[in-house]
Amino acid sequence: MPIYQYKPDQESCADCVAGFDLLQRLADPALTRCPACGNPVHRVISAPQVVSGQSHRTSESHVGKHGFTQYKRAGKGVYEKTAGKGPDYISGD
Repeated sequence: MPIYQYKPDQESCADCVAGFDLLQRLADPALTRCPACGNPVHRVISAPQVVSGQSHRTSESHVGKHGFTQYKRAGKGVYEKTAGKGPDYISGD
């Protein structure tokens, strides 16, 4: 369900004077009045919040939670564990 932003059309109450956000279904009609004071409001067009790509899935917490071990290069031929249950260091020696 999307979160819609609303702004008042005229001077209004403390709840809607700066605008407010409302979680609504896509099928729900847009509000025409403030739920608190009843003054007219309108929906504001805003950019959607969309996660693109898979960058959110490469976080250390996500890797460890799914049973993988993540390493970071610490030097030439040495890798240090950043997440997971594997050994603390891997070395090419």
